[in-house]
Amino acid sequence: MTVAALIDYDLGNLPSVTKAVERVGVKVEIVDRGEQLTESFDAVILPGVGHFGTGARNLTARGFDEPLKRWAASGAPLLGICVGLQLFCDTSDEDETARGLGIVPGHVKRLNAPKVPHMGWNTLDVRPESRVLSAVEPGDMAYFVHSYYVCPDESAVAATTTYDETFCAAVEMDNVVGVQFHPEKSANVGRKLLERFFDDL
Repeated sequence: MTVAALIDYDLGNLPSVTKAVERVGVKVEIVDRGEQLTESFDAVILPGVGHFGTGARNLTARGFDEPLKRWAASGAPLLGICVGLQLFCDTSDEDETARGLGIVPGHVKRLNAPKVPHMGWNTLDVRPESRVLSAVEPGDMAYFVHSYYVCPDESAVAATTTYDETFCAAVEMDNVVGVQFHPEKSANVGRKLLERFFDDL
């Protein structure tokens, strides 16, 4: 059975993510220390709800920063969700003193919209060359809750969405996949995405 490590750094909705992943037939083990991140896992999930700076500091405090970088560099599957995706980047407008993991070169910007946070369902516009995001069909909608979004290199953008402005909703860089929306709250779209991510192992 496929086993995924779910990173606990006090900044993620672990029960909901666990249930969503288990529903697609994958066993979840919650890890709260970097030394627990071993080759015994088939994939790693970095969830995230909250503040970029707090997340970056918590990852370092729990010894996750270097193991996650090594995991990404090894070519093993890595999935980031919401703030988890943002922490893949280098820096964020939310906390200019904090440093992300630098796995996905890029910066995190605040949404320029009349009403922030962006909360609700939005259609995903998937790039035709996307591998994992291709599980999403035209017109499919995902659930977002966020005030910031990632600005990676254009080549890493797998999908966009529009909320007053068009912005990156997902990235794919070889083994690294990140989504700004919450697959665990996105019903059938989230299930299809998780199935494709794990089927691709």
